[in-house]
Amino acid sequence: MRRGGETLRMTGYVVRRIMLMVPVAFFLTLILFIILRLTPGDPAQVVLGEQATPETVAALHHELGLDQPLPVQYAIWLGRIVHGDLGRSLSNRQPVLASIEERLPATLELGALAFVAHVGGALVLGVFAAVYRRSILGPLTTLSASVFFSLPSFFFAILLVLLFAIKLRLLPVSGYAPLTGPDADLRENLRHVTLPMLSLAIPQTAALARLVRSSLLDTLYSDYIRTARAKGLSEWVVIGRHAMRNSALPLITEIGLNLGFLISGAVLIETIFAWPGVGRLAVSALNSRDYPVVQGVVLISALSIMAANLVADMAYAIADPRIAYHARAGG
Repeated sequence: MRRGGETLRMTGYVVRRIMLMVPVAFFLTLILFIILRLTPGDPAQVVLGEQATPETVAALHHELGLDQPLPVQYAIWLGRIVHGDLGRSLSNRQPVLASIEERLPATLELGALAFVAHVGGALVLGVFAAVYRRSILGPLTTLSASVFFSLPSFFFAILLVLLFAIKLRLLPVSGYAPLTGPDADLRENLRHVTLPMLSLAIPQTAALARLVRSSLLDTLYSDYIRTARAKGLSEWVVIGRHAMRNSALPLITEIGLNLGFLISGAVLIETIFAWPGVGRLAVSALNSRDYPVVQGVVLISALSIMAANLVADMAYAIADPRIAYHARAGG
């Protein structure tokens, strides 16, 4: 009966959070629409070229609906979103959703590998820095976290390219090898994804490692940890079975926030390494003033970040069953 009540509270909490996402997404679409329309440049002029006559540009404006008042354009776009239609590209008239679906596997691969490398590397570095806190590893982790977190991802991209692609000639600078399909090549895919994955993961890894170290150090001095050690358990068993579980809550929060950084950072990294993902699609669409594509990519990215934060909040209950959803729902 108690488990059933917890399930109902969790379901109610998730439903409330999803309902709160609706007005947030609405204001996001409004702000995004206004900012893009204030951006200098005429999409019709970009599509037709500089030699196009004013009559031809006006005709394309009418065809694309760009000659209608802005409130009407926004209402039409919003109505399509409600029905699951993100519109069509102004450049090639291809459905925006189809363009995103075509680029999504590459972005998901890059993001998933960067996330695994980010979390795995941070846990290993943080745990070793806490266990060997009296060695040089502890201060070194703290120092590297401050330095790495203050530097942008493109800085690491440049360093990695100089070292592994130009100096050592071990990895390619750009390009993509498919992971699935008739032309799939796992080895080449891993060679191409390594540099963008590391460039995306490194800036966040050091900061999370510092948080792992500090959370673990606070836990290692607790009474129940001393009791576990008194029972004769090894240090690694104490850390893995007791200390890490009770240090997980602040880590879950940080990991949930870092998901947003990984999604936003992928735009720049994909452009630098010519990775054929959704981020590179957004940059090319922005350069060509392709409003529907940019709006679709940003909207889906924002919804992904909100969904990731929801998953992080739900993970609190797994780490600590004492958390009450009805108490957190208002926060």
